[in-house]
Amino acid sequence: MKKVYVGMSADYLHIGHINLLNEAKKYGSVIVGLLTDEAIASYKRIPMTNYENRKKMVESIAGIQKVVPQHTFDYTDNLIKYKPDFVVHGTDWRTGIQKNIRQKVIDTIKEWNGKLVEPPYTTGISSTGIIEKQMECGVTPIYRLNKLRRLIELKPIVRVIEAHSGLSSIIAERTKFQVGNEIREFDAFWESSLTDSMSKGKPDIEIVDFTSRTQTINQILEVTTKPMIIDGDTGGTPEHFSFMVKTLERLGVSAVIIEDKQFPKQNSLLPNVKHQQETILNFCAKIQKGKQSQVNSDFMIFARIESLIAGKSVDDALERAKAYIQVGADGIMIHSKYKSPGEILEFCEEYKKFKHRVPLIAVPTTYNTITEKELIDAGVSIVIYANHLLRSSYKAMMKTAEAILQNERAYEAESTCCPVKQIFDMIR
Repeated sequence: MKKVYVGMSADYLHIGHINLLNEAKKYGSVIVGLLTDEAIASYKRIPMTNYENRKKMVESIAGIQKVVPQHTFDYTDNLIKYKPDFVVHGTDWRTGIQKNIRQKVIDTIKEWNGKLVEPPYTTGISSTGIIEKQMECGVTPIYRLNKLRRLIELKPIVRVIEAHSGLSSIIAERTKFQVGNEIREFDAFWESSLTDSMSKGKPDIEIVDFTSRTQTINQILEVTTKPMIIDGDTGGTPEHFSFMVKTLERLGVSAVIIEDKQFPKQNSLLPNVKHQQETILNFCAKIQKGKQSQVNSDFMIFARIESLIAGKSVDDALERAKAYIQVGADGIMIHSKYKSPGEILEFCEEYKKFKHRVPLIAVPTTYNTITEKELIDAGVSIVIYANHLLRSSYKAMMKTAEAILQNERAYEAESTCCPVKQIFDMIR
């Protein structure tokens, strides 16, 4: 029989997939190239269902000869390996993100006189559409809690942005940007003590209590579906931190980051401030207390090292990283206030030599010229854009207020305002 190749994600198996496979069977023996979790995550959201379960579902369909992994969005490697007589795909890929992939398939199979068959796309249904409809209904705390671990496993870097309100979190969740075959978006939220405090008109010195912080967290969780990392400041006493962990886990938060400074802390980016670090022994005890308090193994506690902020050496930061990992920290955040990423990259290079490592987190607020590619090469797993939505909104609000005062009317302020309809369309 002739060989027929069908590439698909099958994240949510539906009638469109069945129609496509039934059409493929008419041409010969069907090989399904099932995109791996990593392949799907490389160009859009991570799959709802993991590869092994998706493979079992597709294998259960009558008439499928075999299911093989397709490790990239690009079909080329599998096509060269299996040299199918036919490739079958719906007409939907003639435009949009897959257009270039389609052309590459045509060019590749031409080498052995293979043919592309394009049955009409089943309209009105798609995995993405079904999943988006489900998401509109909301997600459970458990779904959100364990998603961050999957993101770290599947993506070269997890992209996180600050959110300080329900509106800012909706913007963070829905903003997308297409580059070639990739759709870029933010993977998770950072609920920052800095932006939470300042949005309430208060300084970032742990003056906003945890009950108030919890209200902001709930506002964000109620209108979004992506995972959240919480800025836990110092975490308070070990006993206080224990209750914080229990509360955050119950809400569905994926991780908390606590910094190794003494209470009450001063913001790390404030000039002319002497930052007093906690002892390694005391901070390790706090991490251990938090780990003992959690119920779900997917919840994570990240240790934020402030050695470079406090003017200490990279060696001090590395010593602390080893100690924090040893007592159970699930990740290490290394922080710096210099405009050059030099000391961060130095830390990363030495960190790679650790026998036992956990995910590394960077917050390039001051050293903002560094690219995500450079962070990936340095071994960073999570990048946090820590305060950019609040800072940009502050600038826009100042311009709007000044324009109204200057002109004694609102007309000139329209350039810094979005139409009311745009907000209505987003919040419905």
